[in-house]
Amino acid sequence: TGKRAFYVGDLGKLVKKNIQWHNVMAPIKPFYPVRCNSTPGVLEILGTLGVGFACSSKSEMALVQDLGISPENIIYTNPCKQASQIKYAAKAGISIMTCDNDIELKKIARNHPNSKLLLHIATEDNTADEEMNMKFGTTLKNCRHLMECAKELGVQIVGVKFHVSGSCKELQTYIHAISDARCVFDMAEEFGFKMNMLDIGGGFTGSELQLEEVNHVIRPLLDVYFPKESGVNVIAEPGFYYVSSAFTLAVNIIAKKTVEYDKLLPSGVEQTRNDDEPVFTYYINDGVYGSFASKLSEKLNTIPEVHKKYKEDEPLFTSSLWGPSCDELDQIVENCLLPELSVGDWLIFDNMGSGTLGEQSTFNDYQRPLIYYMMSFSDWDEMQDAGIASDTLMKNFFFVPSCIQLSPEDRFSTAA
Repeated sequence: TGKRAFYVGDLGKLVKKNIQWHNVMAPIKPFYPVRCNSTPGVLEILGTLGVGFACSSKSEMALVQDLGISPENIIYTNPCKQASQIKYAAKAGISIMTCDNDIELKKIARNHPNSKLLLHIATEDNTADEEMNMKFGTTLKNCRHLMECAKELGVQIVGVKFHVSGSCKELQTYIHAISDARCVFDMAEEFGFKMNMLDIGGGFTGSELQLEEVNHVIRPLLDVYFPKESGVNVIAEPGFYYVSSAFTLAVNIIAKKTVEYDKLLPSGVEQTRNDDEPVFTYYINDGVYGSFASKLSEKLNTIPEVHKKYKEDEPLFTSSLWGPSCDELDQIVENCLLPELSVGDWLIFDNMGSGTLGEQSTFNDYQRPLIYYMMSFSDWDEMQDAGIASDTLMKNFFFVPSCIQLSPEDRFSTAA
Protein backbone atom coordinates (compact mmCIF):
# COMPACT_ATOMS: atom_id res chain seq x y z
CA THR A 1 0.00 0.00 0.00
CA GLY A 2 1.43 3.34 -1.05
CA LYS A 3 4.31 1.58 -2.82
CA ARG A 4 6.62 2.14 0.15
CA ALA A 5 9.99 0.34 0.05
CA PHE A 6 10.33 -2.53 2.53
CA TYR A 7 12.68 -5.21 3.79
CA VAL A 8 11.99 -8.85 4.46
CA GLY A 9 14.31 -10.28 7.11
CA ASP A 10 14.60 -14.07 7.21
CA LEU A 11 15.69 -14.63 10.81
CA GLY A 12 16.10 -18.33 10.12
CA LYS A 13 19.24 -17.45 8.18
CA LEU A 14 20.75 -15.93 11.33
CA VAL A 15 20.21 -19.24 13.11
CA LYS A 16 21.85 -21.16 10.26
CA LYS A 17 24.80 -18.76 10.19
CA ASN A 18 25.28 -19.22 13.92
CA ILE A 19 25.21 -23.01 13.60
CA GLN A 20 27.69 -22.77 10.72
CA TRP A 21 29.97 -20.54 12.79
CA HIS A 22 30.07 -23.00 15.68
CA ASN A 23 30.62 -25.94 13.33
CA VAL A 24 33.62 -24.27 11.67
CA MET A 25 35.07 -21.71 14.10
CA ALA A 26 34.37 -23.09 17.59
CA PRO A 27 35.54 -22.31 20.26
CA ILE A 28 36.00 -18.73 18.91
CA LYS A 29 33.08 -16.75 20.34
CA PRO A 30 31.32 -14.29 18.00
CA PHE A 31 30.70 -10.71 19.13
CA TYR A 32 28.28 -9.13 16.67
CA PRO A 33 29.07 -5.48 15.66
CA VAL A 34 25.76 -3.72 16.32
CA ARG A 35 26.48 -0.99 13.73
CA CYS A 36 26.10 -3.61 10.95
CA ASN A 37 22.37 -3.94 11.53
CA SER A 38 20.76 -2.74 14.74
CA THR A 39 17.16 -3.77 14.00
CA PRO A 40 15.35 -5.27 17.02
CA GLY A 41 14.74 -8.65 15.40
CA VAL A 42 18.43 -9.18 14.66
CA LEU A 43 19.64 -8.13 18.10
CA GLU A 44 16.98 -10.14 19.87
CA ILE A 45 17.64 -13.39 18.06
CA LEU A 46 21.43 -13.08 18.28
CA GLY A 47 21.13 -12.35 21.98
CA THR A 48 19.02 -15.47 22.41
CA LEU A 49 21.62 -17.46 20.48
CA GLY A 50 24.25 -16.42 23.03
CA VAL A 51 26.22 -14.16 20.71
CA GLY A 52 28.16 -11.27 22.31
CA PHE A 53 27.93 -7.69 21.04
CA ALA A 54 30.56 -5.18 19.89
CA CYS A 55 29.20 -1.65 20.34
CA SER A 56 30.56 1.62 18.96
CA SER A 57 28.30 4.13 20.75
CA LYS A 58 26.17 4.79 23.81
CA SER A 59 22.96 4.17 21.86
CA GLU A 60 24.20 0.75 20.74
CA MET A 61 25.21 -0.19 24.28
CA ALA A 62 21.76 0.87 25.51
CA LEU A 63 20.00 -1.15 22.79
CA VAL A 64 21.88 -4.29 23.76
CA GLN A 65 21.42 -3.75 27.49
CA ASP A 66 17.67 -3.39 26.99
CA LEU A 67 17.73 -7.02 25.80
CA GLY A 68 19.15 -8.09 29.12
CA ILE A 69 22.63 -8.82 27.80
CA SER A 70 25.20 -8.92 30.61
CA PRO A 71 28.07 -6.39 30.53
CA GLU A 72 30.57 -9.28 30.21
CA ASN A 73 29.12 -9.99 26.76
CA ILE A 74 29.52 -6.41 25.54
CA ILE A 75 32.72 -4.75 24.30
CA TYR A 76 33.11 -1.06 23.41
CA THR A 77 35.07 -1.01 20.16
CA ASN A 78 34.93 2.57 18.88
CA PRO A 79 38.56 3.66 18.28
CA CYS A 80 37.64 7.33 18.94
CA LYS A 81 35.46 7.38 22.04
CA GLN A 82 33.64 10.38 23.51
CA ALA A 83 34.41 10.97 27.18
CA SER A 84 30.70 11.03 28.02
CA GLN A 85 30.22 7.64 26.40
CA ILE A 86 33.20 6.16 28.25
CA LYS A 87 31.54 7.35 31.47
CA TYR A 88 28.30 5.71 30.36
CA ALA A 89 30.13 2.41 29.78
CA ALA A 90 31.67 2.67 33.25
CA LYS A 91 28.26 3.29 34.84
CA ALA A 92 26.76 0.38 32.89
CA GLY A 93 29.53 -1.99 34.00
CA ILE A 94 30.92 -2.42 30.46
CA SER A 95 34.65 -2.67 31.04
CA ILE A 96 36.23 -4.21 27.93
CA MET A 97 37.17 -1.63 25.29
CA THR A 98 39.78 -1.12 22.59
CA CYS A 99 42.60 1.41 22.44
CA ASP A 100 45.37 2.20 19.93
CA ASN A 101 47.08 5.41 21.14
CA ASP A 102 48.23 7.14 24.31
CA ILE A 103 45.76 10.04 24.07
CA GLU A 104 42.85 7.58 23.97
CA LEU A 105 44.46 5.65 26.82
CA LYS A 106 44.65 8.75 29.05
CA LYS A 107 41.04 9.65 28.23
CA ILE A 108 39.90 6.16 29.22
CA ALA A 109 41.97 6.26 32.42
CA ARG A 110 40.30 9.54 33.47
CA ASN A 111 36.75 8.40 32.77
CA HIS A 112 36.81 4.63 33.36
CA PRO A 113 39.79 3.66 35.56
CA ASN A 114 38.42 0.12 36.00
CA SER A 115 38.36 -0.55 32.27
CA LYS A 116 40.03 -3.56 30.69
CA LEU A 117 41.77 -2.70 27.44
CA LEU A 118 42.42 -4.59 24.24
CA LEU A 119 45.36 -3.04 22.38
CA HIS A 120 44.27 -2.64 18.78
CA ILE A 121 47.27 -3.49 16.58
CA ALA A 122 47.52 -2.64 12.89
CA THR A 123 47.66 -5.34 10.22
CA GLU A 124 49.69 -5.18 7.04
CA ASP A 125 47.28 -5.62 4.14
CA ASN A 126 48.82 -4.69 0.81
CA THR A 127 46.13 -6.34 -1.33
CA ALA A 128 42.88 -4.85 -0.06
CA ASP A 129 41.66 -1.67 -1.72
CA GLU A 130 41.52 0.56 1.35
CA GLU A 131 43.45 3.60 0.22
CA MET A 132 40.53 5.90 0.99
CA ASN A 133 39.73 4.36 4.38
CA MET A 134 41.12 5.61 7.69
CA LYS A 135 43.50 3.14 9.27
CA PHE A 136 43.34 2.26 12.93
CA GLY A 137 45.67 0.20 15.04
CA THR A 138 49.05 0.75 16.65
CA THR A 139 52.48 -0.69 15.81
CA LEU A 140 54.32 -3.33 17.83
CA LYS A 141 56.92 -0.74 18.74
CA ASN A 142 54.28 1.59 20.15
CA CYS A 143 52.69 -1.20 22.19
CA ARG A 144 55.56 -1.00 24.66
CA HIS A 145 54.98 2.73 25.08
CA LEU A 146 51.25 2.15 25.65
CA MET A 147 51.99 -0.49 28.28
CA GLU A 148 54.30 1.90 30.08
CA CYS A 149 51.54 4.54 30.06
CA ALA A 150 48.92 2.04 31.25
CA LYS A 151 51.18 0.97 34.08
CA GLU A 152 51.65 4.57 35.20
CA LEU A 153 47.92 5.29 34.97
CA GLY A 154 46.89 2.06 36.71
CA VAL A 155 44.81 0.80 33.76
CA GLN A 156 44.57 -2.91 32.98
CA ILE A 157 45.52 -4.28 29.56
CA VAL A 158 43.91 -7.69 29.11
CA GLY A 159 44.37 -8.54 25.44
CA VAL A 160 44.89 -7.70 21.80
CA LYS A 161 42.62 -6.91 18.89
CA PHE A 162 43.33 -6.85 15.16
CA HIS A 163 41.13 -6.63 12.08
CA VAL A 164 41.59 -8.07 8.59
CA SER A 165 39.36 -6.56 5.88
CA GLY A 166 36.88 -8.80 4.10
CA SER A 167 38.34 -7.50 0.83
CA CYS A 168 41.76 -8.89 1.73
CA LYS A 169 42.67 -11.70 -0.68
CA GLU A 170 45.88 -12.70 1.10
CA LEU A 171 45.11 -14.87 4.12
CA GLN A 172 48.79 -14.68 5.05
CA THR A 173 47.75 -11.41 6.73
CA TYR A 174 46.13 -13.47 9.50
CA ILE A 175 49.40 -15.32 10.10
CA HIS A 176 51.33 -12.07 10.56
CA ALA A 177 48.60 -10.59 12.77
CA ILE A 178 48.43 -13.60 15.10
CA SER A 179 52.23 -13.69 15.32
CA ASP A 180 52.27 -9.99 16.20
CA ALA A 181 49.58 -10.59 18.82
CA ARG A 182 51.74 -13.27 20.42
CA CYS A 183 54.60 -10.77 20.60
CA VAL A 184 52.34 -8.28 22.40
CA PHE A 185 51.27 -10.97 24.87
CA ASP A 186 54.91 -11.76 25.59
CA MET A 187 55.65 -8.07 25.98
CA ALA A 188 52.78 -7.73 28.46
CA GLU A 189 54.32 -10.36 30.73
CA GLU A 190 57.32 -8.07 31.24
CA PHE A 191 54.97 -5.39 32.60
CA GLY A 192 53.01 -7.78 34.77
CA PHE A 193 49.76 -7.61 32.77
CA LYS A 194 47.61 -10.76 32.81
CA MET A 195 46.36 -11.08 29.24
CA ASN A 196 43.39 -13.35 28.58
CA MET A 197 41.66 -12.19 25.38
CA LEU A 198 42.46 -12.14 21.65
CA ASP A 199 40.00 -10.45 19.25
CA ILE A 200 40.60 -11.44 15.61
CA GLY A 201 38.13 -8.82 14.36
CA GLY A 202 35.66 -9.05 11.50
CA GLY A 203 36.09 -9.29 7.75
CA PHE A 204 34.02 -12.47 7.35
CA THR A 205 32.14 -12.29 4.06
CA GLY A 206 29.34 -14.71 4.83
CA SER A 207 30.69 -17.44 2.56
CA GLU A 208 31.18 -20.83 4.21
CA LEU A 209 34.18 -21.38 1.93
CA GLN A 210 35.86 -18.18 3.14
CA LEU A 211 35.09 -19.12 6.74
CA GLU A 212 36.72 -22.52 6.27
CA GLU A 213 39.73 -20.97 4.51
CA VAL A 214 40.28 -18.52 7.37
CA ASN A 215 39.89 -21.29 9.94
CA HIS A 216 42.37 -23.48 8.03
CA VAL A 217 44.95 -20.69 8.21
CA ILE A 218 44.46 -19.52 11.79
CA ARG A 219 43.75 -22.79 13.60
CA PRO A 220 47.32 -24.16 13.64
CA LEU A 221 48.70 -20.81 14.87
CA LEU A 222 46.07 -20.45 17.58
CA ASP A 223 46.83 -23.99 18.76
CA VAL A 224 50.54 -23.13 19.04
CA TYR A 225 50.44 -19.51 20.25
CA PHE A 226 47.17 -19.49 22.24
CA PRO A 227 46.41 -23.11 23.24
CA LYS A 228 43.41 -23.91 25.41
CA GLU A 229 45.57 -24.35 28.51
CA SER A 230 46.85 -20.76 28.15
CA GLY A 231 43.49 -19.49 29.34
CA VAL A 232 43.21 -17.02 26.46
CA ASN A 233 39.68 -16.54 25.14
CA VAL A 234 39.64 -15.99 21.37
CA ILE A 235 36.73 -13.91 20.03
CA ALA A 236 35.78 -12.45 16.65
CA GLU A 237 33.45 -9.75 15.30
CA PRO A 238 31.43 -11.26 12.42
CA GLY A 239 28.83 -8.72 11.32
CA PHE A 240 28.31 -8.84 7.56
CA TYR A 241 28.63 -12.63 7.93
CA TYR A 242 25.44 -12.89 9.98
CA VAL A 243 23.07 -10.38 8.46
CA SER A 244 23.86 -9.61 4.83
CA SER A 245 22.08 -12.56 3.20
CA ALA A 246 19.21 -12.48 5.71
CA PHE A 247 17.61 -9.29 4.34
CA THR A 248 16.04 -8.57 0.96
CA LEU A 249 15.01 -5.05 -0.06
CA ALA A 250 12.02 -4.33 -2.30
CA VAL A 251 11.96 -0.90 -3.96
CA ASN A 252 9.44 0.73 -6.21
CA ILE A 253 10.01 2.68 -9.42
CA ILE A 254 8.69 6.23 -8.89
CA ALA A 255 9.85 7.88 -12.14
CA LYS A 256 11.22 6.96 -15.54
CA LYS A 257 12.76 8.73 -18.49
CA THR A 258 14.55 7.98 -21.75
CA VAL A 259 18.12 9.27 -22.10
CA GLU A 260 20.81 9.41 -24.76
CA TYR A 261 23.00 6.31 -24.74
CA ASP A 262 26.31 8.18 -24.97
CA LYS A 263 25.57 9.96 -21.69
CA LEU A 264 25.68 6.60 -19.90
CA LEU A 265 29.06 5.63 -21.29
CA PRO A 266 32.31 6.34 -19.42
CA SER A 267 34.59 8.76 -21.27
CA GLY A 268 36.74 7.10 -23.91
CA VAL A 269 34.35 4.16 -24.51
CA GLU A 270 33.09 3.77 -28.06
CA GLN A 271 29.37 3.52 -28.74
CA THR A 272 28.50 0.04 -30.10
CA ARG A 273 24.71 -0.17 -29.89
CA ASN A 274 21.88 0.64 -32.29
CA ASP A 275 20.79 4.28 -31.94
CA ASP A 276 17.15 3.19 -32.36
CA GLU A 277 17.17 1.25 -29.08
CA PRO A 278 15.78 3.24 -26.13
CA VAL A 279 17.87 3.72 -23.00
CA PHE A 280 16.07 4.10 -19.69
CA THR A 281 16.78 5.86 -16.43
CA TYR A 282 14.68 4.72 -13.49
CA TYR A 283 14.24 6.50 -10.16
CA ILE A 284 13.36 4.37 -7.14
CA ASN A 285 12.09 5.22 -3.65
CA ASP A 286 15.32 4.45 -1.80
CA GLY A 287 18.90 5.50 -2.47
CA VAL A 288 22.36 6.31 -1.14
CA TYR A 289 20.86 8.53 1.56
CA GLY A 290 19.02 5.49 2.85
CA SER A 291 19.50 1.76 2.31
CA PHE A 292 22.25 2.14 -0.30
CA ALA A 293 24.54 4.36 1.79
CA SER A 294 27.44 1.91 1.40
CA LYS A 295 27.37 2.67 -2.35
CA LEU A 296 29.09 5.99 -1.60
CA SER A 297 32.27 4.20 -0.49
CA GLU A 298 32.19 0.77 -2.12
CA LYS A 299 30.72 -1.24 -4.97
CA LEU A 300 27.19 -2.57 -4.69
CA ASN A 301 27.42 -6.26 -3.81
CA THR A 302 24.01 -7.16 -5.21
CA ILE A 303 22.23 -6.84 -8.55
CA PRO A 304 18.62 -5.78 -9.09
CA GLU A 305 16.02 -8.40 -9.94
CA VAL A 306 12.70 -7.61 -11.58
CA HIS A 307 9.77 -8.71 -9.46
CA LYS A 308 7.13 -8.99 -12.18
CA LYS A 309 7.19 -11.95 -14.55
CA TYR A 310 8.42 -11.33 -18.06
CA LYS A 311 9.05 -13.55 -21.08
CA GLU A 312 12.50 -15.11 -21.55
CA ASP A 313 12.75 -13.68 -25.06
CA GLU A 314 11.62 -10.21 -23.99
CA PRO A 315 14.20 -7.59 -25.09
CA LEU A 316 16.55 -6.09 -22.51
CA PHE A 317 17.55 -2.44 -22.53
CA THR A 318 20.48 -0.50 -21.17
CA SER A 319 19.29 1.03 -17.90
CA SER A 320 20.51 2.97 -14.87
CA LEU A 321 18.99 3.21 -11.40
CA TRP A 322 18.89 6.34 -9.25
CA GLY A 323 17.62 7.21 -5.80
CA PRO A 324 14.82 9.71 -5.05
CA SER A 325 16.96 12.71 -4.05
CA CYS A 326 17.86 13.75 -7.64
CA ASP A 327 21.39 14.27 -6.30
CA GLU A 328 24.26 13.51 -8.68
CA LEU A 329 25.73 11.17 -6.02
CA ASP A 330 22.48 9.23 -5.70
CA GLN A 331 23.26 6.71 -8.42
CA ILE A 332 22.67 3.10 -7.37
CA VAL A 333 23.43 1.16 -10.56
CA GLU A 334 25.33 2.88 -13.34
CA ASN A 335 24.63 0.48 -16.17
CA CYS A 336 22.58 -2.73 -16.31
CA LEU A 337 20.28 -4.64 -18.68
CA LEU A 338 16.59 -4.78 -17.76
CA PRO A 339 13.31 -5.33 -19.60
CA GLU A 340 11.33 -2.15 -20.04
CA LEU A 341 9.71 -1.30 -16.71
CA SER A 342 6.92 1.06 -15.71
CA VAL A 343 6.35 3.43 -12.82
CA GLY A 344 4.97 1.33 -9.98
CA ASP A 345 6.97 -1.81 -10.81
CA TRP A 346 9.10 -3.42 -8.11
CA LEU A 347 12.80 -4.28 -8.04
CA ILE A 348 14.34 -6.69 -5.55
CA PHE A 349 17.85 -6.48 -4.06
CA ASP A 350 19.26 -9.46 -2.17
CA ASN A 351 22.07 -9.38 0.44
CA MET A 352 20.98 -6.02 1.87
CA GLY A 353 21.19 -6.83 5.57
CA SER A 354 24.41 -4.97 6.37
CA GLY A 355 25.09 -1.25 6.47
CA THR A 356 22.26 1.14 7.21
CA LEU A 357 19.47 -0.90 8.81
CA GLY A 358 18.59 0.73 12.09
CA GLU A 359 20.09 4.11 11.16
CA GLN A 360 18.06 7.23 10.46
CA SER A 361 18.11 8.42 6.87
CA THR A 362 19.52 11.89 6.20
CA PHE A 363 17.06 12.40 3.35
CA ASN A 364 13.96 13.12 5.39
CA ASP A 365 11.38 13.56 2.63
CA TYR A 366 11.25 9.79 2.12
CA GLN A 367 10.21 7.30 4.77
CA ARG A 368 12.55 4.56 5.90
CA PRO A 369 11.61 1.15 4.49
CA LEU A 370 9.39 -0.98 6.69
CA ILE A 371 10.85 -4.24 7.99
CA TYR A 372 8.95 -7.53 8.01
CA TYR A 373 10.48 -10.49 9.82
CA MET A 374 9.70 -14.07 8.98
CA MET A 375 10.94 -17.58 9.73
CA SER A 376 9.98 -20.89 8.18
CA PHE A 377 8.57 -23.65 10.36
CA SER A 378 11.55 -25.85 9.46
CA ASP A 379 14.01 -23.23 10.75
CA TRP A 380 12.00 -22.81 13.94
CA ASP A 381 12.01 -26.60 14.44
CA GLU A 382 15.78 -26.58 13.91
CA MET A 383 16.11 -23.93 16.61
CA GLN A 384 14.07 -26.02 19.01
CA ASP A 385 16.11 -29.13 18.25
CA ALA A 386 19.23 -27.15 19.12
CA GLY A 387 17.62 -25.95 22.35
CA ILE A 388 17.66 -22.32 21.18
CA ALA A 389 13.98 -21.37 20.92
CA SER A 390 12.47 -19.11 23.55
CA ASP A 391 9.11 -17.60 24.49
CA THR A 392 10.58 -14.15 23.88
CA LEU A 393 11.28 -14.94 20.23
CA MET A 394 7.90 -16.63 19.76
CA LYS A 395 6.16 -13.36 20.65
CA ASN A 396 8.12 -11.20 18.21
CA PHE A 397 7.85 -12.77 14.80
CA PHE A 398 5.62 -15.03 12.81
CA PHE A 399 5.97 -18.16 10.70
CA VAL A 400 5.33 -18.64 7.00
CA PRO A 401 5.20 -22.15 5.50
CA SER A 402 7.32 -22.25 2.37
CA CYS A 403 4.30 -23.23 0.25
CA ILE A 404 2.41 -20.04 1.15
CA GLN A 405 3.16 -16.63 -0.35
CA LEU A 406 1.83 -13.74 1.73
CA SER A 407 1.79 -10.08 0.85
CA PRO A 408 3.63 -7.72 3.24
CA GLU A 409 0.26 -6.48 4.46
CA ASP A 410 -0.99 -10.04 5.12
CA ARG A 411 2.26 -10.88 6.89
CA PHE A 412 1.85 -7.85 9.10
CA SER A 413 -1.76 -8.81 9.89
CA THR A 414 -0.64 -12.36 10.68
CA ALA A 415 1.99 -11.03 13.06
CA ALA A 416 -0.54 -8.77 14.77
